[in-house]
Amino acid sequence: MGKLHSMTAFARESSNTEQGTLTVELRTVNHRYLDCTFKLPDSLRALEPNLRERAGKKLARGKVDCFVRVQQGPERGTTLSINEDNLKALADASRQVAAVFEVNQPTALDVLHFPGVCSPPEQSEEALQRAVTELYSAALDTLAANRAREGEKLASLIRERIDQVAKEVAVTRERIPVLQQQQRDKVIARIEDLDADVDQGRLEQELVYMAQKSDVDEELDRLDAHVTEVRRILDKGGPCGRRLDFLMQELNREANTLSSKSTSSSTTQSSVELKVLIEQMREQIQNIE
Repeated sequence: MGKLHSMTAFARESSNTEQGTLTVELRTVNHRYLDCTFKLPDSLRALEPNLRERAGKKLARGKVDCFVRVQQGPERGTTLSINEDNLKALADASRQVAAVFEVNQPTALDVLHFPGVCSPPEQSEEALQRAVTELYSAALDTLAANRAREGEKLASLIRERIDQVAKEVAVTRERIPVLQQQQRDKVIARIEDLDADVDQGRLEQELVYMAQKSDVDEELDRLDAHVTEVRRILDKGGPCGRRLDFLMQELNREANTLSSKSTSSSTTQSSVELKVLIEQMREQIQNIE
């Protein structure tokens, strides 16, 4: 039996590395397709295509928000590299500006913040990217497991309701012949009360037409067929939210037709109960991948 996956889940993974404390958070909600949004430190922007590709291999649908944080602790002993050429060029430019304008000279901290002057060792950046990628993969695995666990809960709820739909259809099917006979007897009794001459051939034609107009065998057959298909999809598992949503529309269409053809309060009540069950399933299916 295959597994269903919910599109609503959360995962958080943290790790202490030489580059600092890394944290990856993943949040997903329902969406028509897979849509990933990444909030990364500037030093990790180059990783986004790789992270997006990894998400596509694990997830089929959902709005995914990814947050990556790097907190550098005081124990980190990373040295900074100074680009001598850029530093000299900045000093020359500062002197030229100072010769024309009366401005304060930049502080050492200002110089260190100037782009291209100071940077962490290249090896440190590569190690940070590898560590984040590994942690992200672990978070994806946790997210997928959480989505599968939530998906099983949704599947269980849908199975309960589709079983109730099947029972309601079966009860209605058993009740219809009795209701049709009662309707026929009621019409004949009213005509007899009128004590008028009636063309029996014409009466039979009208009774047959009335029975055909209220016949719901086709609707009940289609409801049974849709119930069978829902069960088959649930057993198969995998990304099936769109297919199940379509079947809910078809089930609702047949329930509405059943209501429009109803000739008794019991049949009307059955169609209402069916529509309630279908709507409950539809709400759950909105979260299925």
